Amino acid sequence: MRVLGIETSCDETGVAVYDSDRGLLAHALYSQAHIHAEYGGVVPEIASRDHVRKLLPLLDECLAQADCTRQDIDGVAYTAGPGLIGALLVGASVGRAIALSLGVPAVAVHHMEGHLLAPLLEPDPPKFPFVALLVSGGHSMLVEVSRIGAYRVLGETLDDAAGEAFDKTAKLLGLGYPGGPVLARAAKTGDPEKYSFPRPMTDRPGLEFSFSGLKTHTRNLWQAHCDEENAQADIAAGFQQAVVETLVIKCRRAMQQTRCGHLVIAGGVGANLQLREALSRAGRKYGWGVSYPRIEFCTDNGAMIAYAGYHRLRTGAFESEIIRARPRWPLTELESDTWTAYSSKT
Repeated sequence: MRVLGIETSCDETGVAVYDSDRGLLAHALYSQAHIHAEYGGVVPEIASRDHVRKLLPLLDECLAQADCTRQDIDGVAYTAGPGLIGALLVGASVGRAIALSLGVPAVAVHHMEGHLLAPLLEPDPPKFPFVALLVSGGHSMLVEVSRIGAYRVLGETLDDAAGEAFDKTAKLLGLGYPGGPVLARAAKTGDPEKYSFPRPMTDRPGLEFSFSGLKTHTRNLWQAHCDEENAQADIAAGFQQAVVETLVIKCRRAMQQTRCGHLVIAGGVGANLQLREALSRAGRKYGWGVSYPRIEFCTDNGAMIAYAGYHRLRTGAFESEIIRARPRWPLTELESDTWTAYSSKT
């Protein structure tokens, strides 16, 4: 089965072709980050319009890379949520239209499921069951993955996601957008011990996250010390270390609770090198395996949607001829949602 995957949930346009026999044939990605940098964050209307401009040319580029045509496609998968409603509707509309024109099934994919399954695209994929730390601009959660389609949310953020906290802190420090990469670069020349930062919600049991208080603490530090030499880099380094150590503590708890032997990191913040190094050290110390998708699959991409869509389509799942998008779609609703649920074959 050959599946076309389309991802347009936020500010990246992604297209991929996945073949059940040959694996990932091709993928293409276009980022709008340079457009939204002027505004310090994603502008939904601009994002939607740019998806309209870029999606079809990117689709043709991807098919050419895969050395196939639209007629070679056996099914279409597209991100239906969560995300920006206008951006989601672009991908959903194009995906449904292509499926209808070819007479092939289409399936809606949960964006977070795509991230959870992205490490399975690697040559040495993790084995089930595993715990996934999913950290992105809109989500921070720990999920126990028993098998494809079987997910149990162990804990999630009560307010800001980790990626959102990076973006807002980078903007506060005058570092620019997107916040994760620019703050990490600034932190390289900073002293993470110069100022004191809390490790939020690590002084109590549980696997929930909260980063709004850390963000407020950082703002207060910046207001008090912005005139000091190297304050920008020192505060960036301290903030990054606080986020990383908080995530490591929560991951250790999740691994102890579930007794899983493998930890998977997914989502845009998973590209942070300090986080990768810290979790790898923890894995060696406590005896877990640790897996990451390649850097290009940490951010939103079409490959993860094509792969997740393939597993849905192979069970006989399909979408009715209605274009539906869900800007809010808790992962906990995925299995009980009849229009995207897995069959018993999974």
